[in-house]
Amino acid sequence: MELNLSLPKKMRCVDITEPGTADTLVVGQRPIPTLGDDEVLIKVAAAGVNRPDIFQRQGLYPPPDGASNILGLEVAGEILMIGSKVNHWQVGQQVCTLLTGGGYSEYATAHQDLCLPIPSPLNLIQAAALPETFFTVWHNIFEHAAIKPGETLLIHGGSSGIGATAIQLTKALGYRVFVTASSDKKCQHCLKLGAEAAINYQEQDFVTATKELTDGRGVDVILDMVGGDYVQKNIRAAAFRGRIISIAFLRGSRVDVDLMPMMLKQLVLTGSTLRTRPTKEKATIAKALLANVWPLLENGTIAPEICATFPMADVANAHRLMESNEHIGKIVLTFFN
Repeated sequence: MELNLSLPKKMRCVDITEPGTADTLVVGQRPIPTLGDDEVLIKVAAAGVNRPDIFQRQGLYPPPDGASNILGLEVAGEILMIGSKVNHWQVGQQVCTLLTGGGYSEYATAHQDLCLPIPSPLNLIQAAALPETFFTVWHNIFEHAAIKPGETLLIHGGSSGIGATAIQLTKALGYRVFVTASSDKKCQHCLKLGAEAAINYQEQDFVTATKELTDGRGVDVILDMVGGDYVQKNIRAAAFRGRIISIAFLRGSRVDVDLMPMMLKQLVLTGSTLRTRPTKEKATIAKALLANVWPLLENGTIAPEICATFPMADVANAHRLMESNEHIGKIVLTFFN
C-alpha cells in the first residue's frame, strides 16, 4: 500500500555511527518504512529502551534477517495507515506493539497480530514499556517454565523492567516470588511491588537465603538474566524438578559447571529469546496477554514501572542510565513534537 501523500517522505530516527559506546548514537533521517499488507503504520509517541538495544549498539546483537537495523523493540503510538489485509485495527486507534527493530524512530510498522490496545489507565509512555517485558515474562514463566499453583519463583535482577513486571504479575496471580537485587534501595522497591523476599546479593548468598525461605526445599522456577557464576548457584538453589530459564548473560555465557546436581535433582536448564521467534509464535503470546494480563492492567492491579523518560535527542543518556544499572524499572524514549 502506498503511503499517504500527507505524510513526510522521511522521518527522524536514532542511528549508530559505528558499533561502540553511547556516544555513537545520533539522530538522523531515513525514509518512512514501507507498509506491508498485514501491517499497520504507527506514529510513534514513545519507545522502550531495553538491554538488547545496548548489545546491538555495541555490535553484539545484530537484527534478524529482514528486520530494521534501527534500534527499538517496542513502541506505543497512533495507527496512521493499515495494510490491505489488516482486519482488526483502524486508523486513529492507539496501540502498543512488539517489534523486531525500528522503534527508535518517528514512524514504525508492526504486524497487526502483535499490536495490543492501550489499557485505559495508562498513557502512551507507560504503554511503550509494556510489550518487551510482558511478552518475555508471560512466555518464560507461564508457558516455558509452566509454573504451577503453589510453586515458588526466584527472579534475578528484581528491580529491572523484566523483574518489576515478573514480581507484579506472579504476585497478582498468587505465587510466592523472591528476587535478588544489588542494593537495599532496590530490594525495598521490590518488596513494595509484591516480592515476598528481596535478597541483596552484595551482602547475602541467595542460595542460602532461598533455602531458608523454602524450608530447605529450594525454588521451583528461576528466571536468570545474569549467567556466569549464577549458573552453578541456580542449580544449588533449585528445588527437585525445578526449571531454570536463562534470558540473558550479563556475567557471561561461558561457564564451568558441575552438572551432577542437575541430574540428581532432575532439573530443566533451558533458555529463551523473543526477537527471533516467528510472528505466529509471538502472536500466540499476544493473545494470551490480552486474555490474562490486560484485565489486570485495566483494573489497576498491576502497572508498568517507569524509571525515567528521555527525548529522542537525548538517547545517549538513556543508554548510559541503563548501562549504569542504577535504574529501577523501565527507561523510555519520547517522540513528541
